[in-house]
Amino acid sequence: MDLQLQGKVAVITGGSVGIGLAVAEGLAKEGVNLALCARDEARLNNVAAEISQKFHINVIGVKTDVAVAADIDNLRQKVEQEFGGIDILINNAGTGSEETIMNATDEKWQHYWDLHVMAAVRLARAFVPSMRKRGGGVILHNASICAKQPLWYEPIYNTTKAALVMFSKCLANEVIGDNIRVNTINPGLVLTPDWWKTAGILSEKQGITPKEYLDRIAKDNAPIGRFASPEEVANFFVFLCSPSASYSVGSTYFVDGGWLKVID
Repeated sequence: MDLQLQGKVAVITGGSVGIGLAVAEGLAKEGVNLALCARDEARLNNVAAEISQKFHINVIGVKTDVAVAADIDNLRQKVEQEFGGIDILINNAGTGSEETIMNATDEKWQHYWDLHVMAAVRLARAFVPSMRKRGGGVILHNASICAKQPLWYEPIYNTTKAALVMFSKCLANEVIGDNIRVNTINPGLVLTPDWWKTAGILSEKQGITPKEYLDRIAKDNAPIGRFASPEEVANFFVFLCSPSASYSVGSTYFVDGGWLKVID
């Protein structure tokens, strides 16, 4: 199926690992040129080179901490120099937290607010103008099932991801007149390095292995009985980037193997 994305340009934050990497490869298969950003410069450059060689597209890596406003401005400048603008923005960078409300510091709250919410605000301000000049575009936010169905051990993550969903809806209403479609994807259990990190922390407290912890999480929560691969989630991202999803505006989609326990 030709998704009509050949020659488009996409920026993907957190694009060197996990869901971001899988989305990058999925878009690359469709002939999309890529600007990937992440904090680990060595890994980022390796990934960019591998994808470019494998799919014969233009890929650049820009070291970026999306929680820092100056880094986002630098990303914008590098992308405009290389591509002249973009058609697709994937806001994927983020990470889980582990705290209680009573013991979390103001600094920790602020860091996650900058990472999950202000990054999306700043990236929109950076790249919507070029989308307007190109006649439209697509912005996708990677939030989480935790935006609606919170996990007990990460109240900061839950709160900031819920705020990201609301921001996405507001942005969608503001820019659809410019032919820019904005949507949110709320993944459930996806087997990424971030989940392995969480499993390492919590399994130690419970006296079990990380794998035993993850298996238990999947069986206890997802009716499908397993974690998704990043590629399974990425397939949905790629579809929403395409003209085939042209009537999808301001929506939030749960890709969770049935984990969400309410009708939404």
